[in-house]
Amino acid sequence: MDSDGKEIFRAILAAKDRLLGKANITPVMSSRTLNLLVGGEVFLKCENFQRIGAFKFRGAFNAISRLSEEEKSRGVITYSSGNHAQAVALVGRLLGVSTTVVMPDDAPQIKRTATEAYGADVVDYNPREKTREEVAGKLREDHGYTMIPPYDHPDVIAGQGTAALEMMDEVKALDMLLVPCGGGGLLSGSAIAAKGVKPNCRVIGVEPELADDATRSFRTGALHTVKNPPTIADGTRTPSLGKITFPLVLKYADDMQTVSESEIIEAVKFIFYRMKLVVEPSGALGVAALLSGKVAAKGRVGVIISGGNIDGPTMVKILKS
Repeated sequence: MDSDGKEIFRAILAAKDRLLGKANITPVMSSRTLNLLVGGEVFLKCENFQRIGAFKFRGAFNAISRLSEEEKSRGVITYSSGNHAQAVALVGRLLGVSTTVVMPDDAPQIKRTATEAYGADVVDYNPREKTREEVAGKLREDHGYTMIPPYDHPDVIAGQGTAALEMMDEVKALDMLLVPCGGGGLLSGSAIAAKGVKPNCRVIGVEPELADDATRSFRTGALHTVKNPPTIADGTRTPSLGKITFPLVLKYADDMQTVSESEIIEAVKFIFYRMKLVVEPSGALGVAALLSGKVAAKGRVGVIISGGNIDGPTMVKILKS
């Protein structure tokens, strides 16, 4: 690993210490049935058991806890369709920092309700008319808020990488790690964490076919964007990789793969019926890649289950399909 990667790895180690006693050390689970179906030994890092039900708590806490008192006093603003929104809201409550969240008007109700319950001021916007960055940026200018973006921030990336670091510490000797990819914060942090422990661990990002901007960016070396992709995996509806995450993904991820909407749905159903776990579609992307054969399970395979925040109607629809 080069000097940049080593520096980020040290930041991930520091974030792990910072999160001790604040974030949950989530379980790693396995399924004999899954192993038989895919022909490998698979381990699931279950971030659906993280605080707020997703890995996003890690990055939000690491970033907000490192702000100066002056930055905290101005309040924090972010933009998110749900999991990062909840994470920022909860961290704000824990640290006594006021929070404002810009959220699309079609965000899952379960995530909106939880964000408000944690004390955030939620500002709706129409994603068909404006971008969330535009709306949040204007509010930041007007009120002087401190911006904590959902993925394109060094402290957020370091925090997200602690999930993979914990997994590598517990499971040891993973040959491959599959990571959901939206804006690339979890993927870049996980890739550096995994390779910091085991340099030859192969790290693969997974995203929906309908939101394949990161895969196209990875394959071409040029940044691609997508606007409001109609994927069921709402946590991956980011327009593109970030200015920070894009070069990190290019440098430290080994491959990118995409899965179809039907493959995502089948993975959510498999995890629910076979493992008795509630996982949101974005969180099931790695399992979808394995079950569909898009990624061949070679040796010991880790999968980051990024979250479990799925509302009742969506889950019912998936289970009935």
